[in-house]
Amino acid sequence: MFQGKFRSISLLLVAEVAAMSLWFVSTAILPDMLRETPLTTFQQAALSSGVQAGFVMGALVSAALGLADRYDPRIVFAVSAIAAALANASLLFVEPGGVLAIAARFMTGALLAGVYPVGMKIAVGWGQDDRGLLVGALVGALTLGSASPHLISLMGGADWQLTVAAASVAAAAAGVLCLAVSIGPHHVTASSFDWRAMGTAWTNRKVRLAYAGYLGHMWELYAMWAWIAAATAVSYRYTLSPADSETLSKLTAFVAIGGGGLACVLAGLAADRVGKANVAIIAMVVSGTSALAAAITFGGPAWLTFLVVVVWGLAIVPDSAQFSALVADASPPEQAGSLLTLQTALGFALTFATVQVTPVLALTFGWPVVFAGLALGPAFGVAAMLRLRALR
Repeated sequence: MFQGKFRSISLLLVAEVAAMSLWFVSTAILPDMLRETPLTTFQQAALSSGVQAGFVMGALVSAALGLADRYDPRIVFAVSAIAAALANASLLFVEPGGVLAIAARFMTGALLAGVYPVGMKIAVGWGQDDRGLLVGALVGALTLGSASPHLISLMGGADWQLTVAAASVAAAAAGVLCLAVSIGPHHVTASSFDWRAMGTAWTNRKVRLAYAGYLGHMWELYAMWAWIAAATAVSYRYTLSPADSETLSKLTAFVAIGGGGLACVLAGLAADRVGKANVAIIAMVVSGTSALAAAITFGGPAWLTFLVVVVWGLAIVPDSAQFSALVADASPPEQAGSLLTLQTALGFALTFATVQVTPVLALTFGWPVVFAGLALGPAFGVAAMLRLRALR
């Protein structure tokens, strides 16, 4: 039993890392793409926020149809990952920043709705007492995958096409790999979609508060992930050359985002012992404080900015897994997949706005003001988790 669980979860985590490498491809290649093609601020933001918008649409359709609950999640994952790889690869053949490129990013996001929430459905089917660790490890894999385009871009130099191709191949391989994963003993399949699952998100107070905490977390997360390379590049230029600033900003983004993936696993271990809500509270307090520190130290010594942003990256994501685990714990088993998918749909609907508006606000008010504003999300999330903890 343990051997089968370890093998399946390991394969699932590798597949998740590879598939989610598609998410921040456009952000990672943006500086190199701009050297070839001038893009407006709207086009730059749309390439990133288009993924969020597509994910919301895909997640809502998936939740409405109950795909994660009614069908073999391995097939849903595989088909979605391979199709997303093809959509991403189309960036190699269309005008950079054009309508077709933005549409390709939208389709990539829509198809990834069949990867991330479905992966959570598979993971929670393998345990109950260690669910915090299982979902934490999955979100850690998602985080590491999200960071990987920055590393590929750093290693590939100015050849942005190489980053696009490498991420596409990795995602296609992930789809095939997921077919080798086994279904856990706690997996529950619904014979037909129960529309009451949508109402459970509101009528079940524990689910509702977990959703509220998740929204506070998402206010901050993807705006930071999407634009931290661009923001730190601006900060580093106060003390470093433009070339050195760009190189260090890519490294900063990879270390900050990727480090958060490792923190997810550690947080998952702690959550199963001290409580999921407690871990979420600690992560959001550190994350919000780090956002304020990043605003205060912006433009200062490069090493200090790097250190603050890495701490921010370590703290900004571990709570995500615990919100999902809290939703799974409070949900009827046959509705867990749909409620997790709906949770991510609502969260990414919020990130569509934050990712799109962040560079505009930074251009108007400056990055320090934007960083300080992102700290409002964790504050809201902490308030929700304190209420949930009181209930539990």
